[in-house]
Amino acid sequence: MDIATLDQQLRASPMFLVSGPELVLSCCQNNIVGSFPSVNRRTTEEFEEWLVEIKVGLKTYNEGSSKTAAPYAVNLVVHRTNPRWKADLAVCVKHEVPIIITSLGAATEVVEAVHSYGGLVFHDVTTPYHARKAANAGVDGIIAVCSGAGGHSGATNPFALVGEIRAFFDKSIILGGALSSGKDIAAALQMGADYAYMGTRFINVQESMAPRAYQDMIVEADSSQIIYTPSVTGVPANFLRPSLVAAGYDLTALGAPGKVNYGEKLKPPKEGTKTWVDTWSAGHGCGVIDDIPTVTQLVDRMEEEFKTSLEETIQKAKKYTN
Repeated sequence: MDIATLDQQLRASPMFLVSGPELVLSCCQNNIVGSFPSVNRRTTEEFEEWLVEIKVGLKTYNEGSSKTAAPYAVNLVVHRTNPRWKADLAVCVKHEVPIIITSLGAATEVVEAVHSYGGLVFHDVTTPYHARKAANAGVDGIIAVCSGAGGHSGATNPFALVGEIRAFFDKSIILGGALSSGKDIAAALQMGADYAYMGTRFINVQESMAPRAYQDMIVEADSSQIIYTPSVTGVPANFLRPSLVAAGYDLTALGAPGKVNYGEKLKPPKEGTKTWVDTWSAGHGCGVIDDIPTVTQLVDRMEEEFKTSLEETIQKAKKYTN
């Protein structure tokens, strides 16, 4: 029996202030979907410059390689707090971005615009309720952001969330939350997801825009150093405890590691400190991240882990079915 390869089963999630053209191109050239948030650029015009850079880079790669790069994705924050999302969407339509990832709002307007040129829309959700709203909006895939994910994260166990979404949604499900290895990707597919979604692991690659101190903090951290709280941004998210301490936060006001405190959004206490810039996010998977490889090195490693995991599963299946 031939063992499957990753072959675009993995999506590198869009990360605020971390994902840029270099990371996106490296991911796509390694046959995984790379992505970035449009708001990683200060203006719509600058965002478009990145789109052109990525399109030219992929075109050059495809023309000079025997392989075809994976498609790329752009994350749009579809919410009133992002007044430029419609302008950014217009630019995405202009350049026919293959995949749009929407967050904080599943808008039929986005789906219709992207479908007009044959693109796909995937939507981030943390609950079955929001998954149903996304399904009703006509999205092509739902990204189940489960407990332990970096950034804005849910609190639901992945077994439960994937199972509940699959009960009413027959299109693509992408699973995210503490995935860090090829073995994790294989487990996500066996759980019933169609694709795996990985963020924190891609903070710690050489092509990311994360500061080295941020990457070193991830190497040194484990899951006990992750604090899940809505008080930093107004929406529940996972942050690295040492970065919150450095920003001057009273941790008792944020909640202990692993607990949720639904308090009001708090400003960084230390003067000159900015949320996301100085308060760094990561998922529970940080505990198994101990290096900063290139994307190519990481994907090669995960490819082997993925194959080994599938082979072991086949052997277990034979054992229990004979």
